[in-house]
Amino acid sequence: MHDIRRVTEPGKRSLRRDLLAARDSLTADEVREAGRALARHALELPELAGARTVAAYVSVGAEPGTHDLLEALYARGVRVLLPALLPDNDLDWGAYGGEGSLARRRHGGRMELFEPSEPLLGPDAVTAADAVLLPGLAVDARGLRLGRGGGSYDRVLARLERAGAHPALVVLLYDPEVVDRLPAEEHDRPVRAAVTPSAVHRFA
Repeated sequence: MHDIRRVTEPGKRSLRRDLLAARDSLTADEVREAGRALARHALELPELAGARTVAAYVSVGAEPGTHDLLEALYARGVRVLLPALLPDNDLDWGAYGGEGSLARRRHGGRMELFEPSEPLLGPDAVTAADAVLLPGLAVDARGLRLGRGGGSYDRVLARLERAGAHPALVVLLYDPEVVDRLPAEEHDRPVRAAVTPSAVHRFA
């Protein structure tokens, strides 16, 4: 994966394109090994060690793998909430019950997603989480995260704020996706930490 640490203020669209292209260059073995390493680091986080409920997601394609992490949290007895995409791009949530509890769903022309089976718990279920594991494409030294641009997790973060909920926010990334500075907007909310296959990065 090429290094984008020197990229400072490109447009978000072109930056997303470059980051996705770098991910797409990874082999399936590289993605699997990165997921295993990422899980090892994530499971050492104090925020997850003491969590009773964790909102997470099922990785797809070349995203940093979450399957090992989900299984380890579930085996610990953690209540794991997973998102289900709604037609307006908001997220509902359901409880993870192991790999057999997931359903494969295609949303329009988008990629297939693995989502929790019924019953779903409603969009506000995420406000009960002690930690929220976020997907993303990059994070900068301020803890500001770059997502895919769909706005689903912007809604989640706004919902947490409205509810007065303050779970630990952690983004899961590859190593070169921790950069110096990203373009930011007023509604962007910083994360507490980023976990990559080689390290945990914490932000003030």
